[in-house]
Amino acid sequence: MPSRAVFSLIRPFADPMIAVLVLATVLALVVPAAGEARGAAQSASSAAIFVLFLVNGVRIGRGEIARGLANWRFFAPLFVWVFAVMALAGWALGAVAATMLPPLVALGFVFLGVLPSTVQSATSYTALAGGNVALSVVGAALINIAGVFISAPLFAFLGGESGANVGIEMIGRITAILIVPFIIGQAIQGWTREWIMARKAQIAWLDRFVIGLAVYVAFSGAVEEGLVRMFGAADWAVLLALVLGMLGAASVGAWGLSGVLGYRYEDRIAFLFAAVQKSVAIGAPLAAILFPPPIAGFVIAPLLLYHLFQLIVAAPLATRLARFQN
Repeated sequence: MPSRAVFSLIRPFADPMIAVLVLATVLALVVPAAGEARGAAQSASSAAIFVLFLVNGVRIGRGEIARGLANWRFFAPLFVWVFAVMALAGWALGAVAATMLPPLVALGFVFLGVLPSTVQSATSYTALAGGNVALSVVGAALINIAGVFISAPLFAFLGGESGANVGIEMIGRITAILIVPFIIGQAIQGWTREWIMARKAQIAWLDRFVIGLAVYVAFSGAVEEGLVRMFGAADWAVLLALVLGMLGAASVGAWGLSGVLGYRYEDRIAFLFAAVQKSVAIGAPLAAILFPPPIAGFVIAPLLLYHLFQLIVAAPLATRLARFQN
């Protein structure tokens, strides 16, 4: 129906996360956090990230983790796709981008490639397409947990000399801000999970606030370093083309692999969205920890564009997949 087609096209722009990202970027361009304000903003961002990962530890049930690990036939290929195939694709695109774009923006493709899936949108679009929602939730959740431990060292390895210096001090920061609160959340979820799960709407806004704050701090530093002056129309065209190329190739590849593996149609849909959707919820906080703001703003540029396009593409794709299933 025409109305359904129109809805599928405008659905991504109704996502509050898009508004939050746009607002954070515009604020950074107009009123960047500089000087003493930058230090205060960074401290606030780190505290908010700690709280977010504490909540994540509470809301991801231990039973879900156990069920996902037991379904190795789905989880193992998904793990390899996200942290090997996509990581290498990001590294290859970074090499191409380095010939045309500023080095830190090119490095952003490596960073994009090593990030885990995003749970919320992968699950939402799996449901819209009539896929296996339970499998999508567990698969994306497990990939997110793995990403907390894997993405930073993998990025440092693939990024080479240009990558983040993930030494003892940086590992300590990642552990303190991401891993420790997640473990605490897992430990206390027996007393707190019911309370958290009853407040999903408020928790969703916590996610958006933390991501928006991390993006604002990162782009504030990039604006001070001359992001606007360094990027012309041709640079934006190249960046957009590379991001769309990565998204398109990832979607075709993930769908093809799920067919080769012999998954049921519903499971193929779950695999597609869990494999291709990249998490700004992990990416923005992780960039805020790994890099000072002048660098982080450049590095996350490909991620923010990819996140926008993955939402725009996912809605009509999910509608089309649902139509084929009926």
